[in-house]
Amino acid sequence: MTLVSDADLPRLDYEHCNDPADVHRLIAQARAQAPIAIGPHGPELLSYDLVRAALRDNRFEVPRGMFLAAQGITSGPLWERANNSLLGLDGESHTRLRRLVAKAFAPRNAERLRDTCIAIVTELTDPHLAAGHCDVVADIAVQYPIPVICALLGAPRGDWPLFSRWADDIFKMFSWDLGEHAESVEAAWRQLDDYVDDMVARRSCTLTDDLLSDLIRAEVDGDRLNHAELQMLAGGVLLAGTDTTRNQLAAAVQVLCDYPDQWLLLAEKPDMAPLFVDELLRHTPIAMSTVRITRDDVDLGGLTIAAGTQVALNIAAANRDPQVYDDPERFDVNRVGPPAMMTFGGGLHYCLGVHLARVELTEALRVLTGKLHNPRCDGRPPWKPMTGITGPATLPVTFDAA
Repeated sequence: MTLVSDADLPRLDYEHCNDPADVHRLIAQARAQAPIAIGPHGPELLSYDLVRAALRDNRFEVPRGMFLAAQGITSGPLWERANNSLLGLDGESHTRLRRLVAKAFAPRNAERLRDTCIAIVTELTDPHLAAGHCDVVADIAVQYPIPVICALLGAPRGDWPLFSRWADDIFKMFSWDLGEHAESVEAAWRQLDDYVDDMVARRSCTLTDDLLSDLIRAEVDGDRLNHAELQMLAGGVLLAGTDTTRNQLAAAVQVLCDYPDQWLLLAEKPDMAPLFVDELLRHTPIAMSTVRITRDDVDLGGLTIAAGTQVALNIAAANRDPQVYDDPERFDVNRVGPPAMMTFGGGLHYCLGVHLARVELTEALRVLTGKLHNPRCDGRPPWKPMTGITGPATLPVTFDAA
């Protein structure tokens, strides 16, 4: 079988783009030639079937260190944190942690935050109604997830600014200029660890109705989370639940502004919000791809991917595969029985926060479409770099108060 490195495959590079429409056009052109393309950092899987198969194949492993190794950082506290996180673990270590925390991330825990989500996004939106305009990114989306994460963990409102600052600093760990920020990243991690230590000490005496208490209670066949694992999971919740929600909400609002009839439909029928969320996640995910390393030689799509190859599993391409979705470029909330989109991943690393993410997006869109009438984007907003987590850098919107 031919090695993927020797095959005549289309080239695909969208790192220079700042508009998702351009990215999807380039993906469609490449996918029309072959289900695998060659990107700047290795092969990219473009078809729904190949991406789905790779997500569920344990021969595709999460690269150790992710952004760190690419910048020459292969040891030290940040390297240890990256590789001992839930995302960085594979095999039995990962399976054990998933088994222990499964109940803590069950749908009921997300449901009990539904009213909190409504209250927070209402509080963020109402001050802008009289003016008839706002920047959805800066004024609403950026500020929305931190209070929800604090409520999830059981942290008081007065500590929202602390969590916001820690999240902003820790996210620099995933930038391409980490060397300039390593000290502030490590300091933020230590401060978050100390905060979680104090919370764990208090919860250990009196457990409450929050995620941290559920993690302390977690037990399977006598096995429990140790202290370092509690710290890691609390930090992981802050990271995984902040930037993703911020960007996905802003991206969803932009898409619905492009489809004003759909915005109006959701305003008139708020019970349809869960359907809107799933179609928005399919149509415009804010993570274009996820990266894996092949542990062994893998035969896929009629080609062999050699062991040790970095492979991009292109989520955006899978979500718009015309072999799976009719007219995939169109936003269509009325699709009949669409296959599950790949935005939350699959297999071993399927997103633990899927239930909370859906609740957050559902209630935010219900509030926004109910309060803002006839929203218009002021021009075509630029997006952040299309590698990693992306989304509108800014989203000025003019509207009529509903």
